[in-house]
Amino acid sequence: MNSTYLTLSEIRTLGFEALLRELGPAGAIRFIQQYETGRGNYTRGRRKWLPKKSVREIGKQIIKERKK
Repeated sequence: MNSTYLTLSEIRTLGFEALLRELGPAGAIRFIQQYETGRGNYTRGRRKWLPKKSVREIGKQIIKERKK
């Protein structure tokens, strides 16, 4: 099948049919739920909620967690 000649609607339909066939209804829904568009500016927002740490501090924290 050559997808060059399919409309976006046809591609979407065929794609969802493939998901249903391969993953079943529940798996197809779970897959689709991963792709929400979201809102706002993620980069700006994450600067607010991520702690300000240097690369060295992050590296030390990783080493500490791996020792646990």
